[in-house]
Amino acid sequence: MTTLTLAKALNAGLRRALADDDKVVLMGEDIGTLGGVFRVTDGLKAEFGAKRVVDTPLSEAGIVGTAVGLAYRGFRPVIEIQFDGFIYPGFDQIVAQVAKLHYRSRGNVRMPITIRVPFGGGIGAAEHHSESPEAYFAHTAGLRVVACSDPADAYMMVRQAIASDDPVLFFEPKRRYHVKGEVDETASLADARPMGVATTVTTGTDVTLVTYGALVQTARDVATAAAEDGVSVEVIDLRSIAPVDYATIEASVRRTGRLVITHEAGQQGGVGAELAASITERCFEFLEAAPVRVTGHDIPYPPAKLERHHLPDLDRILDGIDRVLGRPNSLSGVEA
Repeated sequence: MTTLTLAKALNAGLRRALADDDKVVLMGEDIGTLGGVFRVTDGLKAEFGAKRVVDTPLSEAGIVGTAVGLAYRGFRPVIEIQFDGFIYPGFDQIVAQVAKLHYRSRGNVRMPITIRVPFGGGIGAAEHHSESPEAYFAHTAGLRVVACSDPADAYMMVRQAIASDDPVLFFEPKRRYHVKGEVDETASLADARPMGVATTVTTGTDVTLVTYGALVQTARDVATAAAEDGVSVEVIDLRSIAPVDYATIEASVRRTGRLVITHEAGQQGGVGAELAASITERCFEFLEAAPVRVTGHDIPYPPAKLERHHLPDLDRILDGIDRVLGRPNSLSGVEA
């Protein structure tokens, strides 16, 4: 086992994928010589050369379109969207071409493209640099949408995404890039937890708390704080946003009878809405209360000095747990 930051774990995963398959090509703005804005690709150009780690023009549509052409020719392109809010110029290419070509060609064309997206807030940046666009892509048939939350998952999941014949939106919680954890760099893909399977982070009996990405660590802290108040919280890291591992969530809700969902993106039309509706349909007779969502507010991403009021934190999630338990709380009446 090696102790790595999440960013270094991604770097190690990308290095392993490049070494294992000469059809893997990395592309993105400033990912080569600079090593990426967050230094996730640091050193890879020097090791594998400028034809395998490519600095591109500042054109997301061009980057995605080039990846489509490479995939047609049998390559496995891995492209980096420098910041989450920069993905929209490439949106048409992703949802109209990348997501549909396999189906449109009756299975004759595969699109093994991995689209890496640093996402979420908490780094003191402005709009376009702190967004959570995952629901747009989860709504689009033909795309896998996943989010890592710790170094071990980052290392293995990025390798799994690259090896997948499906196009994968790979969301990386940028405010967790410097969090350290143990990584087994000798682990094989065959022995790893499948990319589409959720993880039960902490076990509990009173409330199921579902999240992904940067908020997984916050959810751990919530479970610890709730335990001090006599409430047992089961935390589930969704990992795969599309498709969703409903079996794991259902099994938990059938035990706890209560569900809280939290994510940084706004509430309207978010991932939490789909999870709440689906679990209500599947587990209605087991629910002791309506599911509760604790999300970012339905506003454009706020200035850096205000983002702490926007992002779900320990207090707001604990308030959501109080509400699903029917308990009075200090934030009663405040929109979560």
